[in-house]
Amino acid sequence: MPQPLAGKVAFVTGGSRGIGRATVLKLASAGCEVGLAYYNSHEEAEEVCEEVRAMGLRAVAVQADVSDPSSLEEGFGEFKDEFGRVDIVISNAALGVLKPALEMTRKHFRRCMETNALALNSLAQNAVPIMSDGGVLIGISSLGSERAIPNYTFIGASKAALESIARGLAQELGPQKIRVNIVSAGVVDTDALKHFPNREHLLDEYAQRTPLGPTLVPDQVADAVYLLCLPEAGMITGHTLFVDGGYSISG
Repeated sequence: MPQPLAGKVAFVTGGSRGIGRATVLKLASAGCEVGLAYYNSHEEAEEVCEEVRAMGLRAVAVQADVSDPSSLEEGFGEFKDEFGRVDIVISNAALGVLKPALEMTRKHFRRCMETNALALNSLAQNAVPIMSDGGVLIGISSLGSERAIPNYTFIGASKAALESIARGLAQELGPQKIRVNIVSAGVVDTDALKHFPNREHLLDEYAQRTPLGPTLVPDQVADAVYLLCLPEAGMITGHTLFVDGGYSISG
């Protein structure tokens, strides 16, 4: 198979499951060597690394809390010791509390913001110094950044902040040939969705309103991430790419 990203090195947060896992494997199938960060799923992270190594590529898993800049710096340092450089960075790890906004606290707000938004900037601070010939930064967002979703207010706010940070970084880092984009996913059938009390309703509504099909799966989001990593996307930066099968245009 063609490997358009052969020789590249990628770092993916939340890479042990769901969209992160799918992204790691997609990039590896295109020739990337990969480092992935996990929070508490060591065994799953190592299993993903084994799948990458079976392709004949290097892979390393590092533990990090992406909401804590010092923890992320330590984990990224382990990755840097192994590879020495990075070309592609995916900020995928996310966290949130599903409650009405009036029940939320400052602690909830800070945790959402630090994990879902600040992490992209922290990753850039670690990655940019070892992006020797330009690079790609991508954050994973959701439709909740623009739409009101029940019990999703703080998570949605953090995703909106993520998209804003990406635009700012795109402007700042463009002269260094570093592109910064967002992939905003619709309702993706992952383990994380099981924590939504209205999971079945979300999936049913999505199926009814989505022109291109009833279910969005992690591999389809990973495909969009991959597209933005290709050389052919070399003039795309500061952009939010919606991957929702047309859900957001359907009223």
